[in-house]
Amino acid sequence: MNCTAEERNQKIIDAVIAKAERVCPGSLALIGIYGSFLTGDIHPRSDLDLLILINDDRAWRLGTAFIQDDLQIGHDLYCTSWESLRQDARYTHPHIAKLLDAKIVWCADEKHREALEALRRETRARLDAPFGPADYENAENALRDAERFFARAMTARGLSQTRSFAGGVLYYAENALALLNKAYFRLGVYRRYEELSALKKRPENLCALLENVVSARTETALKTYLTALLRAVEATFDAARPEAERRPVRPDTIGGTYEEMYSNWRGKMRLAADRQDRYLAFSSLASLDNMLAEIRAETDIGPYDAMSAYDPKDLRRTAENFDRLLQAYLSEYQKAGVPVHRFPDVDAFAAAYRDGDS
Repeated sequence: MNCTAEERNQKIIDAVIAKAERVCPGSLALIGIYGSFLTGDIHPRSDLDLLILINDDRAWRLGTAFIQDDLQIGHDLYCTSWESLRQDARYTHPHIAKLLDAKIVWCADEKHREALEALRRETRARLDAPFGPADYENAENALRDAERFFARAMTARGLSQTRSFAGGVLYYAENALALLNKAYFRLGVYRRYEELSALKKRPENLCALLENVVSARTETALKTYLTALLRAVEATFDAARPEAERRPVRPDTIGGTYEEMYSNWRGKMRLAADRQDRYLAFSSLASLDNMLAEIRAETDIGPYDAMSAYDPKDLRRTAENFDRLLQAYLSEYQKAGVPVHRFPDVDAFAAAYRDGDS
């Protein structure tokens, strides 16, 4: 029987309500419409996106999927719990149009509508608040997911497997940029370029970078384009990184760090030079680099590049470069008036340690 899209949608909604009354009375809270039938981006095979909000587990029976043969349209009716909406309200991902935009078309009790509106106010307040370090960290979490998929793509074998992981890179990179802008996706995937282009903090050629990825015809080309995309997104994050509130260099913030570096890695660097052990030298410098980055994240020290000391062709020079790096780090101690805990022998240490206040 022919009917308009609106009439078809109403029949589906009425069927959900009728089934709820029969199999789980009191479990259905409300129904809302979102997606293309809300934004107006409908096409002849548009399916109906429903927010079917449920109060308890009995109502999971309302979820189903079916194919409408006369129009060759598939429909997916799935339920959403209050807990799921509360998770969405925390804004850890940008796919929250269902929460914020759904038009309520049926409600069992006004208290449910009020509860939904409270979640919407909470979410909008979070979106409207000034961008801060916690927001950056939220967006960076999605970027880390993109980087994990990127790593899998780089080690994938064959074009098909690489494309599979590339899909994860695109999904999480787009999420990361939306979160970096405190935005969410309102429109369908077919208008994603439009929404991404509207973001203020993004790579200038973002859509071209994405198009290169989805147009790649070889595994090598795909990996090259993925690298370009991720580098551009990471550069956007670097430019948007909030200035950390780092503590000034004081005895209580860096005291003991020079001695720790000396203890952890100076002996290893000399051993690596003696044995020509590149792995030991490389891993020791990598550990030092990580420690310096952790200190710099919290304390106002200067920039240090430990890995610049590494020369795989000359490990003795590498050990000497390590010493120069440590010597440069002593300037932080001098700025803060921190003495180096150095003793002529173990007896001198033992006496000072035994009789000292700390």
